[in-house]
Amino acid sequence: MSEPKIAIIGSGSWATALAKLFLNNCAQINWYIRNQNDIDFLKTQNTNPKYLSSVTFNTTKITFFNNVNACIQNSDIIILAVPSAFLHDELKHCTTDLLKTKIIFSAIKGIVPQHNLIVGDYLQTVFNVPITNIGVITGPCHAEEVALEKLSYLTIACQEINYAQQVSKLINCRYLYCSTSDDIYGTEYSAVLKNVVAVAGGICHGLGYGDNFLAVLVSNAIQEIERFVYKVHPINRDIKDSAYLGDLLVTSYSQFSRNRMFGTMLGKGYGVKQAQVEMNMIAEGYYAVKCVHEINEKYNVNMPITEAVYNIIYLNKSAKQQMIELSKKLS
Repeated sequence: MSEPKIAIIGSGSWATALAKLFLNNCAQINWYIRNQNDIDFLKTQNTNPKYLSSVTFNTTKITFFNNVNACIQNSDIIILAVPSAFLHDELKHCTTDLLKTKIIFSAIKGIVPQHNLIVGDYLQTVFNVPITNIGVITGPCHAEEVALEKLSYLTIACQEINYAQQVSKLINCRYLYCSTSDDIYGTEYSAVLKNVVAVAGGICHGLGYGDNFLAVLVSNAIQEIERFVYKVHPINRDIKDSAYLGDLLVTSYSQFSRNRMFGTMLGKGYGVKQAQVEMNMIAEGYYAVKCVHEINEKYNVNMPITEAVYNIIYLNKSAKQQMIELSKKLS
């Protein structure tokens, strides 16, 4: 059997890390990058000019595209690694006939805000991609540590477990191990919610709360995530698995977590827009908390952490007062 053609869609930190991983085992990959200047830089300097610049590539093994349709058309397995807020704009000119024949894995960990849908549901609803052709690449894993080749783990989820195993085999290497799962809804929603929790943790840090409170926050957060994902997709799952609890921990505690950084700035008194401008990176939790708040109007799950973050970001309520009120609801 010939090697499947892999396409990376996106040019940020995670897209760059995934390109590095796939090139450990693949003879060739396709890589869609919107900005032609970034492609030209990569071709001449062998590094991404904006993200993980320590990673060098053998660009003879990469076919670059600045046309997303052409990249997808020439590929078998599509890896989506763009911020959720930009996904619709990137794919809106793609046709249903093109996408529904592909195997598509999301590494986005966000909700498409224009549709209030996780990426898997968005692909099904907008492009009629069969559920069996949709997968999720989730943590616990930071792009920065992949770049440094520090031992890391990923969970590859797909209802068609053979596809999950295929992708797992293509990115397993000496510093990264993969496990597989068929829980695409639980892993994807958990990846979304852990970003919201990381924002909450950052807010607490910015306000001067210590490790003791963060531990209580995170232990309550995994219960909040479990309540929500069970309501949305009630199957047997172990919320202590690394795809759920591990991903929550690394995002809540790590120095590399942009969601925690965003929250820390809010806790220190930055306005939302000011924090976004200074970070110059996308914090998925900003978009996710509004979408989850609106989705939860249907399910009515008890989510005090999510609601506190929503109130701070979108209702402009006092971060200090919201965390005081939240602290009374935790156990």
